[in-house]
Parts: sequence; structure tokens; C-alpha cells
Amino acid sequence: MAKLHFYYASMNAGKSTALLQADFNYRERGMATMLWTAAIDSRSPGASGFDIVSRIGIGAPAHRFSAETDLGQAIVGAHAGAPIAAVLVDEAQFLTAAQVWQLARIADDTGIPVLCYGLRTDFQGALFEGSAALLAIADRLVELRAVCHCGAKATMNLRVDAVGKPVRHGAQTEIGGNDRYLALCRRHFRESLNQ
Repeated sequence: MAKLHFYYASMNAGKSTALLQADFNYRERGMATMLWTAAIDSRSPGASGFDIVSRIGIGAPAHRFSAETDLGQAIVGAHAGAPIAAVLVDEAQFLTAAQVWQLARIADDTGIPVLCYGLRTDFQGALFEGSAALLAIADRLVELRAVCHCGAKATMNLRVDAVGKPVRHGAQTEIGGNDRYLALCRRHFRESLNQ
């Protein structure tokens, strides 16, 4: 029976790298995959031309989803044309709850495993909609480890401004990398925000 997997972590834990490795493993064995990433992530495609790019420099092309994308229909349609062995979703925190249920139906009804990779919480420690739905219904939850500057497990994402000062308020989604976010343990996250 195929499963819906959720691999989650803070920033800099290697989520995209793990997705790309899983994709490589399927493809190396001659199995077709379908990769998805959030359309809201304007950082890609960059000079590499890839839609999913890891901080260590590897990447792959992918389909883009927005809140309006019917993932179920797109995946079933593609699978009817050429069998898909696995669906891999990067930036899964940006999925809607309805899209998470569409992915669950893909696993349940078509037998295609769905592997989702994303952040658990935003810069204020609140769950993203997609992450909340995945935490609620995924068959398998796997926490990937990121490391705080103190060496402890990083579980929080601190947003910083252009000069490195902590940001406490703002929109839940602001795309950025190491220039905008720091992966911290809860204690250093709290201390950074003076909580």
C-alpha cells in the first residue's frame, strides 16, 4: 500500500537535498517520478534552470503548484499517459489542506507513494496550512535535523531583516534563504525575540 510521507524540518536541514536524492534513487532504477514545487517560490529557476535547487548546488525541473492547482487531476492525468512510480513535493508547507487530501487520495487510490518535504512552522512558530494537514493525515512523519549555532537541534525559523535584526511581525510567507532566515533551537529563537 502506497503512503503519504511528510519530511519536515526548519530551514537548512537538507529537505530539498533529500527530495532530490529520493528522486535520483527512483530514476536510477528506471522508474518515472513527478516533482512539484510551490509557484510562490520565486528563487527558482535561477541560473541553473532548475525549479528545485538544493543549497548544496544540485537541482531538478519540477511542475509548479499554486493554491488553485488540482494536484489530483494533474497527477492522475500524467499517470494515465505514462506510469509514475512516485510523486515528490518540495515546499509542501505551501499546499492547501485540500491539496494534501488530493495527495492522500493519490496514495490511497492509485498506489503511488507521495513524498512531501517542507517546513513545519513559520517565523512566528505557527503551523503552515499544508504542514498542519500533513501532520494530521500523513502515514509517515519524518523530522529531518538542522543544527542551531549552539549545536542543538534547530526547530525554529527566525526571520531577520536586511541588517540581521529579528523580525517579529509580517506576512506568514516571505520567500528567502540564509539572507532572511536562521534555523535556531527554541531557546535561541526565544532569546532572539526577547520572549
